[in-house]
Amino acid sequence: MQKKLLFMLINLNVGGTEKALLNMLQMLPKDYQTTLLVLEEKGGFINHLPANIHLKVINEGVALKRLLNQSPYHAARALLKQGAALKAIALLFFYLFSKLFNVRMLYYWYLLRKEAPLKEHYDLAVAYAGPMDFISYFIVKKVKAGKKVQWIHFDIRKIGFDVQLAAQLYQYFDKIYIVSNEAKQHFDEHLPRFKAKTEVFHNVIAKEEIQRLAREAQGFSDPFDGLRILTVGRLSKEKGQDLALETFIKLKDEGYNIHWYCIGEGPLRTELEAVIHKHHLEEQFILLGEQTNPYPFMKGCDLYVQPSRHEGYCMTLAEARCLCRPIVVTAFAGAYEQLLDAYDGWIAQNTEDLYRKIKHLIELPKERDRLVNTLIKEQMSMKKEHDRVVQIIEESI
Repeated sequence: MQKKLLFMLINLNVGGTEKALLNMLQMLPKDYQTTLLVLEEKGGFINHLPANIHLKVINEGVALKRLLNQSPYHAARALLKQGAALKAIALLFFYLFSKLFNVRMLYYWYLLRKEAPLKEHYDLAVAYAGPMDFISYFIVKKVKAGKKVQWIHFDIRKIGFDVQLAAQLYQYFDKIYIVSNEAKQHFDEHLPRFKAKTEVFHNVIAKEEIQRLAREAQGFSDPFDGLRILTVGRLSKEKGQDLALETFIKLKDEGYNIHWYCIGEGPLRTELEAVIHKHHLEEQFILLGEQTNPYPFMKGCDLYVQPSRHEGYCMTLAEARCLCRPIVVTAFAGAYEQLLDAYDGWIAQNTEDLYRKIKHLIELPKERDRLVNTLIKEQMSMKKEHDRVVQIIEESI
């Protein structure tokens, strides 16, 4: 009988979690009947969904996302402006009651009270965009499946993680996959009752696809002949582009002929642009915006830097490794699972160390070449990744 799988995300925006899922979906056997459930049919990766994957949108998904993205107080104010006073009062009542008596599931029940459970029965249902309370709740309460799996993509110490709500929800999951050993360790420390359910599963990388995409388009087009540094990720505090800019200013003041490029969009753009303008760096610290194919830029950079404050299993780091670039990263969760410090990349312990290690690699082109050659020798096997995905799914069903 054909196996039926369901994965759930918010949307297909350009991001590491979404990219990791797309890689996994491409590796699933074509005879699986696989559905991707989203709140809204949008995002830069929407056209990258494999043709055999069925995309399903929650009926009131857009309205629900709007509520989830705002604080309940802002959502209630918006309802009042629309003349929906009773809805605003009800929303605040259920939110405050659930918070006061520590029954957050009641709030999600209220938000989803009109959403009927999915009619289909699945062999496996996966809350993939995790930890995200709403998606976990939806999979638990609105999806019928033989087995249910929760995915954890982040170090729960560094995000707004509700341990008590997770304790209520995660008891209904048969397995909890966590993307790095360090993230698993911290999860198990906070929720030891689920330790027997947790297992590490590193995000998969479509190596051949990345290398193909890196060849098929143009990357840098400016005439700069110095050293190019690249960072890829959502423009946000957690991704650390502000640390990159701070480091760049120090290096530039010392006279190094470098440009630093950032691929991505996000809430930090305005702050970055203000600092860039203040120091007249518009032509030197360059925000390239969102790119659905960042790989030609990765392939063309002289140094890849990931200055994140926290990560789970960093997809862009794995992709830079796949393209064999010299790499410097901060010491976020999972960094030591991808790099051996000073062997196939450099791991910085703080901002000053980040500056020193980038400076070291700028000054020593032979060391950059050594890192490249080391990564070439240790390239992962795509076949092993494919087999691992199928094994994980088969074991979960």
